[in-house]
Amino acid sequence: MSRIKALRYLVLAALGIIVVRLFFIQIIEHGKWVEQANVQHTMLETIVADRGEIYMMDGDTPVPVVLNQTVYSIIIDPAVTNKDRLKELLEKYAKENITADIDEIYDIEGLRYFVIARNITREMADQIAKEGVGGIWFQENNRRVYPEGEMASALLGFVNADGIGQYGVEGSLNDTLRGTDGLLKSISDVNNVALSIGNDNVKIPAVDGETVVLTIDRGMQKGVEELMAQMVANTPATNMSAIVIDPNNGKVLTMANYPNYNPAQYDKVEDASLFVNYVTEVPYEPASTCKTFAFSAAINEGKMTADTTYYNAGYTIVDGWTIKNAEQRSSLLGTLDMRTALYWSLNTGSIQSLRLLGDNPDQITQVGRERLYDYYYNKFGLGQKTGIEISEAEGLVPDPNEGYGRDSVYANMTFGQNVYLTMIQVASAFSAIVNGGYYHTPTIVAGTLKDGVLIPAEQKDNTRQILSEYTSNTMRDLLLNNRNYKKRQGIDRYGYGVGGKSGTAQVVRNGGYDNTMSETVASYIGFGGTEGELPKYVIMVKMWGEGQQMDGSSHGSAAFDSISNFVIDYLKIKPR
Repeated sequence: MSRIKALRYLVLAALGIIVVRLFFIQIIEHGKWVEQANVQHTMLETIVADRGEIYMMDGDTPVPVVLNQTVYSIIIDPAVTNKDRLKELLEKYAKENITADIDEIYDIEGLRYFVIARNITREMADQIAKEGVGGIWFQENNRRVYPEGEMASALLGFVNADGIGQYGVEGSLNDTLRGTDGLLKSISDVNNVALSIGNDNVKIPAVDGETVVLTIDRGMQKGVEELMAQMVANTPATNMSAIVIDPNNGKVLTMANYPNYNPAQYDKVEDASLFVNYVTEVPYEPASTCKTFAFSAAINEGKMTADTTYYNAGYTIVDGWTIKNAEQRSSLLGTLDMRTALYWSLNTGSIQSLRLLGDNPDQITQVGRERLYDYYYNKFGLGQKTGIEISEAEGLVPDPNEGYGRDSVYANMTFGQNVYLTMIQVASAFSAIVNGGYYHTPTIVAGTLKDGVLIPAEQKDNTRQILSEYTSNTMRDLLLNNRNYKKRQGIDRYGYGVGGKSGTAQVVRNGGYDNTMSETVASYIGFGGTEGELPKYVIMVKMWGEGQQMDGSSHGSAAFDSISNFVIDYLKIKPR
């Protein structure tokens, strides 16, 4: 065979292979190659939804406390963008905003998309764009701005670098605030210029998040936090939490923790406990503040009155355990009425209310335990989530019939030990004791803001009467007596009705209570308003510090007094 013939056959064979290959490409694999071509000529751009802002109340007017600022992310295509020029530009204009090591990014084989910097301003973006470096895009985003600085930081939370709300309102209401991103899809030419025609063009608009208005009063929040800072500075406490709630509707007016942090600089916080909202997220033993619940239960069941008497020996024995009163003065030994027992916060008195609940003044019974459990857990809602719109913990109310030493457990429960409750649970239940007997589910969301108009949140239709009006009136009088008779600090304002109850809790160490009282937690809960009328507010405070002795009747009471006096003036409550 001549060389020419051999060459001819080779050419024909090559042409045959090409024809077959073209057939496969154009016919058999047509869809595959069209799809790849579309990918190369399709521009996809996320339309970022605006995150809803957060407002508080200033009287009847919503005012912003969390806003959005327009910022940009820098997106690069490492296959196109010159690494050295990129380094130069970022070093010059956005050094503090770089998200990763540039050399490491360029070492990733096949990478065509990466967000190399975040939260740059419009001015910074314009400067970089003027340099004309290829393979750089800018995506518009929103950055959270907190104009009030550290105020209410544990309540508000923050938004992380990925645009996700963390902690507080930002975290709990993230789905409401964040909205839904949209999508812009268009076909581009070889120069990556979008074509205006084509059936493949798609635009899904973004749905912006809702702007949430809180029930929190901004001025009251700020004032309470300033007072808290002073109290911590002047006492052994290192931490403090406080809540102010309207007992007649469950609206939270103030929810404060100290110390605070700056949500705009959350990444610089070294102590993660600053992110925790101790009012709703941390159950603890509130001590003798719970005597109000035990007394209310016995009175409401018709088992005792304020004038019911018992014999106080300074201690009582339950399940072989000796339980003593903190107050041991000799003048209190002997027969006392329950009014005096609550006034002096006698553990023997609250335990006696449990005995009376069980129809036996001499011992604790199963009936008494079950009735107390019914009041604590079912009626007062203690040891379970309240339903408030932000993150909260459940806590614990022990079962009345399961476990060892139920009688001693329940005896301790009457003065707030062996139960783990959140401040929001205690404040909501206490509100029912003093407002006429009605439990209101606490709320922190007033509504949403649309076009500058407040759209009220849907009312929670679950208010229930848990105590009789007689019980509420009786307890209110007992709590007024607790403060006015002792003439505590701040009760020189005649014409106002201010009452409350303190609590000093031992802490648990190595599986048992620290009987040395070397570290204690102080609590105080009380109410106030015009004398002779239903209370206008309920305040609860908690103060603590590692290794510090905090006392509810001194530290807690003084803290309550300061906040109560401030709230009376702030709300312009008139005396009788």
